[in-house]
Amino acid sequence: MPPRAVPGATSARVRLVGKPGCHLCDAARATIATVCADAGVAWEEVSILDDPALADQFWEQIPVTIVDGTVIGVWQVDPGILRAALRTVA
Repeated sequence: MPPRAVPGATSARVRLVGKPGCHLCDAARATIATVCADAGVAWEEVSILDDPALADQFWEQIPVTIVDGTVIGVWQVDPGILRAALRTVA
């Protein structure tokens, strides 16, 4: 299992915003888990169903991948872009 912070923890550099039952979120989760495990980086997942502000912001864009507070992808995760983002200093 990859390093993974609990939602709201400050140690996670990568955040996946999605929701249960979303097939695109399932694919994004798998990619993020693999890349973060390879990089030894903590990640977290939050659901738009649990956070009204995230739902307002990202409802039609999930899954959303955020690294160090910056959105790096919507609808899908490009492993190369994620790896490049993780090479930068937080």
